[in-house]
Amino acid sequence: MTHVLYLAHDLADPAIRRRVMTLQAGGATVSLAGFTRGENTLATIDGVPPIVLGETADGRFAQRIMSIVKSSISLAGALNSVAKPDVIIARNLEMLALARRACALYGRDVPVVYECLDIHRLLLNDGMVGKLVNSAQRYFAKNAKLLITSSPAFVAHYFAPRSGLELPVLLQENKVLALDATAQAAPAPRAPKAGEPWKIGWFGALRCRKSLEILADFARRMEGKVEIILRGRPAYSEFADFDGFVANARHLSFHGPYKNPEDLAAIYNEVQFTWAIDFFEEGQNSSWLLPNRLYEGCLYGTIPIAVAGTETARFLDTRNIGHVLPSANPDTLEALFRGMSEQSYLDAFENLAAVDRNQWVTDRHDCVQLVHKLASLAAPHNGRAVQATLSTV
Repeated sequence: MTHVLYLAHDLADPAIRRRVMTLQAGGATVSLAGFTRGENTLATIDGVPPIVLGETADGRFAQRIMSIVKSSISLAGALNSVAKPDVIIARNLEMLALARRACALYGRDVPVVYECLDIHRLLLNDGMVGKLVNSAQRYFAKNAKLLITSSPAFVAHYFAPRSGLELPVLLQENKVLALDATAQAAPAPRAPKAGEPWKIGWFGALRCRKSLEILADFARRMEGKVEIILRGRPAYSEFADFDGFVANARHLSFHGPYKNPEDLAAIYNEVQFTWAIDFFEEGQNSSWLLPNRLYEGCLYGTIPIAVAGTETARFLDTRNIGHVLPSANPDTLEALFRGMSEQSYLDAFENLAAVDRNQWVTDRHDCVQLVHKLASLAAPHNGRAVQATLSTV
């Protein structure tokens, strides 16, 4: 059985829990070590007690560096009870630095996989700081065997032309983890009854102040004809007063965190549309990502709303699904919903429902394939195990 040591940047991040569950479903034994972040509650992962290496904070890169330095010094003690792994997965750049230290403890023959599902703005900085961060990434990834990322645009716009990394790439989209072999009922359309509002869901990592302001302004203009529902984990460091803003916003409400994937059907079945727009790092990471909420909403028949010029919009256009706004602002949203009818909604729903379910889910077979790929890195022939390169993905 393949033993994976997973080094996590935020142990409470739902995406970390999903990756651990994916590895377990694929037949791997997982050891988990990483950092807590602020007051976030640790996610429960059955059978995998996390090893806490320290605490970091959102938006404080210098503090995160110091935490990495401190934990690097004490890493041998922290990992004392963890047997030598077959593979180390490092989630994000700071954990890649720790993976290098872990290899020194376990032996240089342990392959490292660099998992990078967001491109931090410092990596795209054209100044001295950006050059230093990219140099650090190249240094720590020197002996890595594989790069896992979630969007082809990350490769096309950053990894291939700018990163200087020469690693095979494995694309792992942010699909919904579906381990239950029971066939899931096809989603049903849910146009609102007379007098009820259309509902837009913005679920997941809530970190975009601009999105919040756009949706609040739009909801106010629509005077109860559209309701905005927020769920997930707000990045409080990105908002002046998230709770106060939401409390004072009309027809917009925050319903707290949820469990992924267990609660997805319930929360998406409450809404007709998914807000799949993000301006957190506008023109860079936000334009290139394919967010979790895109796959989650589509799986449950919730029509995505994107903005032109992004990878999400390209994804929707290719499949002839969803709504792509020419620009994202209250005016374009108002124009879309002033013209919304039950029939136009049903037409959009039928287009979405026609897409193969496998587009949206990671099943047990996919989990097994991932673990087999990781196991092949530790095999004697690992140099021939993966042929795809940055330039060809």
